[in-house]
Amino acid sequence: MSISNPRQVFSNPSIPFAGTILGGLLPGEMVLMQGSVPTGAERFQIDFTCGSSVKPRADVAFHFNPRLKKSRVVCNTLEKERWGREEILYKMPLKVGAAFELIILVLKDMYKVAVNGAHLLEYKHRVDLDRVDTICISGDVSVQAVAILPADSAPISPSASNTSLTSSASEAIVSSSGDLKVPFRSRLDKGLKAGRSIVIKGQTNQNAHSFCINLRDVSGSNIVLHLNPRVKKGVFVRNSFLSECWGPEETNLGSFPFAAGEYFEMIVLCNQQHFKVAVNGLHQFDYKHRVQDLSSIGHLEIQGDVSLLDVRTLGDPLKRLTA
Repeated sequence: MSISNPRQVFSNPSIPFAGTILGGLLPGEMVLMQGSVPTGAERFQIDFTCGSSVKPRADVAFHFNPRLKKSRVVCNTLEKERWGREEILYKMPLKVGAAFELIILVLKDMYKVAVNGAHLLEYKHRVDLDRVDTICISGDVSVQAVAILPADSAPISPSASNTSLTSSASEAIVSSSGDLKVPFRSRLDKGLKAGRSIVIKGQTNQNAHSFCINLRDVSGSNIVLHLNPRVKKGVFVRNSFLSECWGPEETNLGSFPFAAGEYFEMIVLCNQQHFKVAVNGLHQFDYKHRVQDLSSIGHLEIQGDVSLLDVRTLGDPLKRLTA
C-alpha cells in the first residue's frame, strides 16, 4: 500500500514495542500495521492502552490477540488490572510464515479490523477513546511499519498484494457543500483520462438497502458510469444513462463485497477501454466505456445508504488492478 501523509510512523520496531500515539486517536483515523508471522509462531497481541504503566498495569482499551495454534482471534479490555469478557472469533486470517497487512479503523463507537483487504471483526468501545495514547505490540510477530493515518489521508487499499501505486500523489475531491455529507456532489474540473482513478472510502449504514456512485457528463444529464451496490439483495448493478435512456444492466460478479454497517474502500480506475473497479483491494469487474470522450465527465455524485470518510482522485496509473 502507498500511504499519503501519515501523521506518525514507527519503522521496524523491536518487539516487544510500546509507542506513544501523539495526540491520541480520533474517529476516522486508521492504524496500519505491515508485518509477517514467523515460522513456529503461536500468538501475538496488539494493544491500544491508556498510558504505558507496568505497575499498576495500564488499562487496555482494545486487546487484539491472534492465537495461531488455536485458529482464533481473542479481543478484550483490561480495566483496573482485570480482564473483561472475551470476544472470540473462531477464524484465523493470518498464516505462519507469511506477510500480512492489518488495518484498524477507529470509529466513534467501535474499532473495525481488516486483514489483507478483508473485513475481519469489529469491537465496540468499552473505554473512552480519548484515553487511548499508546500502542503496544508483543509476541510472535515481526513488524516492518506501524502508521497512524489521519481521516483525510489516502491509504489506497487494505491489500498491498492486490493494488499498488507508482506514486502517492492524490487530490481530495470537495463537494459543492464543502463537506462529505450524502448526497455528495462535486465537479471534476479536469474530467477523467486514462490512468486517473477515484478513491472512495466510506461505510454503509447499519440498515443499508443500497447506494450509488454516478459519473455524469458536463451537462449533468447523462450518467457515463452508474455503480449501484444493492446491499439487501447482494447485487452490484452497473449501467449508463445516455440520451434519456438506461442501457443494459451488468450484474455479473464473483462475490458481493459489501455488507451493512461495514467499512469499504473502492477504487474506480479509468483506462483506455474500461473502468476497472476494486473494492477492499480486490478487483471486482471491468466496465467497457459507453462514452469514449472521458474528458466530458464533469460531475461525481454519491447518494444512498452510506457515510463517506474520504473521496479523492489519483493522478498516477496503478501498477496493477487485477484479480
